Amino acid sequence: MPQIQVGVLGATGAVGQRFCQLLEGHPWFEVAALAASERSAGKHYQDAVDWRLSTPIPEGLRELRIIPTRADDMPKDVKIVFSSLPADIAAQVEAEYAREGFVVSSNAASYRMFDDVPLLIPEVNKEHAKLIPLQRDQRGWDGCIVTNPNCSTIMLAMTLKPLMGLGLTDVKVATLQAVSGAGYTGVSSMAILDNVVPYIGGEEEKMQNEPPKLLGTFNGERIINADITVSAICNRVPVIDGHTESVWVDVVASPEQVKEAMASLEPLIGLPFSPKRPIVVRDEDDRPQPRLDRDVNHGMTVSVGRVRRDVVKGIKYTLLGHNTVRGAAGASILNAEMLADAGYLT
Repeated sequence: MPQIQVGVLGATGAVGQRFCQLLEGHPWFEVAALAASERSAGKHYQDAVDWRLSTPIPEGLRELRIIPTRADDMPKDVKIVFSSLPADIAAQVEAEYAREGFVVSSNAASYRMFDDVPLLIPEVNKEHAKLIPLQRDQRGWDGCIVTNPNCSTIMLAMTLKPLMGLGLTDVKVATLQAVSGAGYTGVSSMAILDNVVPYIGGEEEKMQNEPPKLLGTFNGERIINADITVSAICNRVPVIDGHTESVWVDVVASPEQVKEAMASLEPLIGLPFSPKRPIVVRDEDDRPQPRLDRDVNHGMTVSVGRVRRDVVKGIKYTLLGHNTVRGAAGASILNAEMLADAGYLT
């Protein structure tokens, strides 16, 4: 595939930095532009960013000058923009880019629940990309917006998809979410060290509202939501990267059937960011753990363990995924790869 020029919106933030890191050396995508706030515009990236990842700033981006976030300032040879903008800013800016013909692969929450906007996890619902022509027709856009779900929702929905054939009706989940999910300045050290914070604003609502759309069916005109209910409790814990979730599912199946179904979730062959195994099921009693399992397949695989019968009914299990890779930047990149491979960039 010929090299595709891409841009990153919100390039100086925590997820924007992860986009820049993951896109370095990508076989399909070349970063041609980095956009950020007005106070960063005009600076070299290395002078504008407070780089917080363990790897160095990508060499090819160090001297790249930051441009304003406006669509008019994005080079016209850029085909895809990856958005890590805050939701309130993304609502306006992403629409401007779509009107101007750009494909927006967004990590923001602004458009996730709109009827004509695909909420995508390629291994779960790639057929929902068929909403794009409808979106373009209805909104008069030459480009489009596609979104990936909330970070915790992504990991949960990947494990729920294989259970849809096992009579899944009801889901309960309690999360233990890493501090990186709140951004670098999101939770102060005095608030999180030696502590658990049992509230993350808007998180429970996202986890409850997004899975029915993700697991729904496209009828040619819209998504018919799956007939499941999700109840969530979300907690912030003193872990840097990696969201852990305890899940209870009402299914008519044995633990062995659940394990087999999850392990059989198929990857998308030929996409650079698609892991060979989207879900790894572990048999150890004390796994998965963030320090040991968040980087499986470069952070794009969800690890599942402790699959067992619940004392009341159904099955319970523990899952873990890398929240800023599979749950954020990596998810948007995989979505963009799928769109490029399926011809949505033309």
